[in-house]
Amino acid sequence: MTIHDHPGKERIDTVRSFNRFYTRQIGLLDEGLLKSPFSLTEARVLYELANRDGLVASDLVRDLGLDPGYVSRLLKKFEERGLVEREASEADARRASIALTTAGREAFAPLNQDSHDQVRALLDRLAPVDQERLVKAMRTVQDLLGDKPEPKVPYILRPLQVGDIGWITRRQGMLYTQDYGWDGTYEALVAEILGEFVKKFDPDWERAWIAEREGEVVGSVFVVRKSADVAKLRLLYVEHSARGLGIGARLVDECIAFARAKGYKRLTLWTNDILGSARRIYQAAGFKLVEEEKHHSFGKDLVGQTWDLQL
Repeated sequence: MTIHDHPGKERIDTVRSFNRFYTRQIGLLDEGLLKSPFSLTEARVLYELANRDGLVASDLVRDLGLDPGYVSRLLKKFEERGLVEREASEADARRASIALTTAGREAFAPLNQDSHDQVRALLDRLAPVDQERLVKAMRTVQDLLGDKPEPKVPYILRPLQVGDIGWITRRQGMLYTQDYGWDGTYEALVAEILGEFVKKFDPDWERAWIAEREGEVVGSVFVVRKSADVAKLRLLYVEHSARGLGIGARLVDECIAFARAKGYKRLTLWTNDILGSARRIYQAAGFKLVEEEKHHSFGKDLVGQTWDLQL
């Protein structure tokens, strides 16, 4: 197999094309970054020193992926120009922290402002909605290619908002097709259920919870009024990317707490036996299997189950 018929060539070419495009957009090919006397790497080192305290040379080597010899020569050059100064650590005299001098900060300030103005001009060319699309795409690139520390807040639960119904319908249709091979009739059922929920929504007796993580919807559940004494839990789901955080159990707990607070006597739900993860959540919350029935739905032979929780 040659490079020309490699199955990933189109994707590789797309990434390389984007790299060439973006370097032109922000002037990385210019001799000096933003018409300054500093190269891109020099400017990045200045940025780190301006925004972080107590840095040592090894920090720059590690965090910027630079050669130790290059960093040593660069810092020596900055010292000779009076841009940085070193101070030996009290704990370890061999480790000298590096900081910008007043002259260094004065040299960095216009570069930092020009960079800010350049990005602002780039965004000003776009409508607000397109600015948001661009920023979201950049966050996606950073998330996929960079380190992925756990966010300080793993997820939040919020009420239903405009746009959620279409998103949840689409995601549930896609996920159940991907995981279980269900056909489009399941997505149609979700659309019907959620459409009725919105049209007939009674805020005194019904509720929706949307799990959101880093600005993305990653799960949801709904409680609807079945009768004066019975509430129904519907359409619990959690995205693959957010599993393991306890979101499913938390959503079910919210449903139970809400149903009890409203005075319902029983919380019921219908599911299928192949949905093992959801079934385990229901069992752990105290639901009991009360009925099973074979059926053919969504292009598959399934076993439907009714689970009840006495409140």
